[in-house]
Amino acid sequence: MDLTQQELRKIISIGIELATEKNRNKLLDKILKKSMDVTNCDAGTLYVLEDNALKFKVMKTLSMNISQGENGEEIDLPPVPLKEENVCAYSAIHRKVINIEDVWCNDTFDFSGPKNYDAMTGYHTESLLVIPLANHEGEVIGVMQLINALDENGQIIVFNKEYEFVILSLASQAAIAISNMRYTEELKEQMWSFTEALATAIDERTPYNALHTRNVADYSGLLIDELNREYEAGEYPEYFDTQRKEQLIMGAFLHDIGKLIVPLEVMNKATRLGERLNIVKDRFELFLCYLKIRFLENLISKEEYEKEKTYLEDTLSYIKEIDIKGYLPDEDYEKVAQIAEAFCVTPDDKKIPLLTEEEVECLKIRKGTLTDKERSVMEDHVNMTMKILEKVHFNRYFKDCPVWAGQHHETLNGTGYPKHLTAENLSVESRILTVADIYDALISDRPYKKPMSKEKALDILQSMVDDGRLDGKIVRALKKCVLK
Repeated sequence: MDLTQQELRKIISIGIELATEKNRNKLLDKILKKSMDVTNCDAGTLYVLEDNALKFKVMKTLSMNISQGENGEEIDLPPVPLKEENVCAYSAIHRKVINIEDVWCNDTFDFSGPKNYDAMTGYHTESLLVIPLANHEGEVIGVMQLINALDENGQIIVFNKEYEFVILSLASQAAIAISNMRYTEELKEQMWSFTEALATAIDERTPYNALHTRNVADYSGLLIDELNREYEAGEYPEYFDTQRKEQLIMGAFLHDIGKLIVPLEVMNKATRLGERLNIVKDRFELFLCYLKIRFLENLISKEEYEKEKTYLEDTLSYIKEIDIKGYLPDEDYEKVAQIAEAFCVTPDDKKIPLLTEEEVECLKIRKGTLTDKERSVMEDHVNMTMKILEKVHFNRYFKDCPVWAGQHHETLNGTGYPKHLTAENLSVESRILTVADIYDALISDRPYKKPMSKEKALDILQSMVDDGRLDGKIVRALKKCVLK
């Protein structure tokens, strides 16, 4: 058969169309549809080789207006086992095109399936063309079965052998496209598994992180879906496609990876002194022993002993109280400063401060549990997140993940960290991640606070909108998501 210039253009354009399709389900549907169009046949089935059997993926019968699987929905038919009596299986096993004039007159293969189908539906299966889908590595990844070629008058005829080469060529291009898509999907799955493994390591490192990473990813996804609903309703200016959503969720999974290097004594510090309190208590016990020795050795009077003993006991009780206090007012701050000047006298007349400089610094924390130095260590997890992610190769699909992950503590008015970026430098995705991260932190148990209610957390977020730190549209969307 000599192909006309028009037919050649048509075949080339089909090949280009198959190569550029990015949706796997649409690709499979397109392969079958175009092959049926080229051969002018009435029906067809596309199978994909999975678990050593041919699984039904797309089925079409034009005369009966049947189309199944075009959107990826499951076809409720059992897979065809790889046995040579099945014509499609034979084609796959031997990588061979099979052209049958009339299945009712052919005893080479078992056609009981098509015949039973005809009996149930009233359809008449006659001519058949079966083509293996083999990729550039010679691997068969599926089979295409075309049914009932038609002439110009709509009468069933045998498939023209000259078209076998054309369809085999299209099938090969399709197989390569499917394989490339499969490789891409496998790379994405590998990336996701790597990301989730890291998220597990982050969250398992401390009970206070618990499910924080996964929660932030979930809230980010919910926010994207809500903003897309608002876009469709004309209430939001941007639409987030699958790539943007997947990139953001991956960024959410990776946003706290830098916490892997934050010391646990900082990350788990629940009070001002944290683990240092035990050292302070032991030291005061030692001071009480020194005091008693001085009394027993007649270095001080009983009255002095009782007075100093009471002072040490009361001071330790006060330190324990201050250690867990929410906010440190001026009078407490000044009292801590006074304690910092106090000391204990040993039996050999040496003076030892009641508190070290580091302990005094901790007790003088106005709010929270971290000193400036500890807070700097904690905040540095963002820099470490960026530093770690710079070492990871992100393909074009996920290229923005590390950028958004590294901006989850930035705010619109430049008061965030580490780069003090402002609104014009922060994408919507970064803003979403920031809101999701703060919200989950507020409603979760943390070393320095108990979890708060959704309503109170949302009030705090709104106050941050009011002072220019957060995006009001995103906070509004979050309210819709969590107060349903």
